[in-house]
Amino acid sequence: MVARVYAARKIKRAEELQYGLEQLQPPSALSGMQQATQLLSDALQKQQRILFVADFDADGATSCALGVRALRLMGAQDVRYVVPNRFEFGYGLTPEIVNVAAQQQPDLIITVDNGISSVEGVARAKQLGIQVLITDHHLPGALLPAADAIVNPNQPGDEFSSKHLAGVGVIFYVMLALRTQLRTTGWFAQKNIPEPNLAQLLDLVALGTVADVVMLDHNNRVLVAQGLSRIREGRCQAGLRALIEVSQRQQNRLTAGDLAFALAPRLNAAGRLEDMSLGIECLLCDDYSQALTMAQRLDELNRERRAIASEMQMQALDALKTMRLDGNDALPYGLCLFDPAWHQGVIGILAARIKERTHRPVIAFALSNEHEIKGSARSVPGLHIRDALDSVAAQHPGLLTKFGGHAMAAGLTLRRADYDAFSAAFDNEVRKHLTETELQRVLLSDGDLSADELQLELAEALRSAGPWGQGFPEPLFDGVFEVVSQRVVGDKHLKLVLCYPGDSRIFDAIAFNFIHKGSQPLQRARIAYRLDVNEYRGQRSLQLMIEHLEPE
Repeated sequence: MVARVYAARKIKRAEELQYGLEQLQPPSALSGMQQATQLLSDALQKQQRILFVADFDADGATSCALGVRALRLMGAQDVRYVVPNRFEFGYGLTPEIVNVAAQQQPDLIITVDNGISSVEGVARAKQLGIQVLITDHHLPGALLPAADAIVNPNQPGDEFSSKHLAGVGVIFYVMLALRTQLRTTGWFAQKNIPEPNLAQLLDLVALGTVADVVMLDHNNRVLVAQGLSRIREGRCQAGLRALIEVSQRQQNRLTAGDLAFALAPRLNAAGRLEDMSLGIECLLCDDYSQALTMAQRLDELNRERRAIASEMQMQALDALKTMRLDGNDALPYGLCLFDPAWHQGVIGILAARIKERTHRPVIAFALSNEHEIKGSARSVPGLHIRDALDSVAAQHPGLLTKFGGHAMAAGLTLRRADYDAFSAAFDNEVRKHLTETELQRVLLSDGDLSADELQLELAEALRSAGPWGQGFPEPLFDGVFEVVSQRVVGDKHLKLVLCYPGDSRIFDAIAFNFIHKGSQPLQRARIAYRLDVNEYRGQRSLQLMIEHLEPE
């Protein structure tokens, strides 16, 4: 069964399932690496002040924490960071954030998870005599900033084979290359510094990579698998242990799904509602009790974020009910939603949730100021959202103030008065790429399982067969079951006992956020499900995690 699952994910060679560090692509393949390591080596030799400018999401936070930790391990005496408050400065190395950074008089600014589009920000830094190293993974625009060095696997001419590194993966590679450079020049021996084992930072790489929902190609699977292995063995930062604690997860059995759905949202909550500095400080903290205090605050913020997102989702769904296009009931192919009362830090989550409901590209907007709105976009397979925004900008000069992002997620800014014009232009662009059929939600199943195969041993085998994630999805199965019993738990979750028709063996199952609204209890249903290991009072048992359920 595991072999069947791998084959369905286009695994062709055994080497693709080997996750030793020797499987990683070499840092030297990244363009700009020589210039970057020379900049950093010079900064260490001269003991210059180095300032990281981070993004305000989990990828940015882990990137920043990793960069600060790595440089300190390699002998840097003055390493600082600043993370833009999204409500004051917005995303990236803007001229305004450069002015803020300049107050700390840095000799070198390093961007992590941003900067590839910061043409004006880099120009401002150069005016002030500050060197700039950009490390990023977002797609570049037509013009690259005039930085002293740029490391980005997606910049023109780069031959690095893994184009899906997250921001934290890029800065990790830069630090690997710097260590090699310093080893070659005898730096560690000269300064009597133990050469650091940078693998101790792979827990941060794993968290940031999974949190940013980048494609888990082989190179990224190596990074995530290595990081997870160290976390499970207890070899991780105090801040990660604290986040695991407040998330009520088992550290020795942590999965990529736990990183995605438990740790990352709590870390992201700081940047969404307050200031990501709290998240970065949690990841930089070496005192567990202090880290736990910060993690508890992050957990509180995440609860607030969930409440805000839930309210916004209800408002958005109400708006969908009244939305009409060309006098009929069809939704736009490219869906834009805006409410002046929406929280700017939560629109990305809202866009993702509405995308899941409608299975179409969604952009949710919130007020930035009286005259400007900011949007967060989420896409579906078949539409490269950043390229779609680029096309809209080319066809309608001046309509978008700024934009940037990935294939599946992007951010943008435009004038509030231009919202209707942009909504129409975006819908028209999406219609060029997607058909009505492609707007239907499709679940790809690994097939059915027999009652003999539905065992705890298979669930355990599949759990350890990952890491699963974007582009390497966790196995999903489907089948028709008889419903032996059902009850609602926690007000909105459906707990089921199932069996195959004509077979007496029963299986526990749960459908989160699903309550059957029919007048009669379910008798028989077609179910799409994942296998999970339920642990309760020291006992482990098989549980089916239902992704989709429809009465038969």
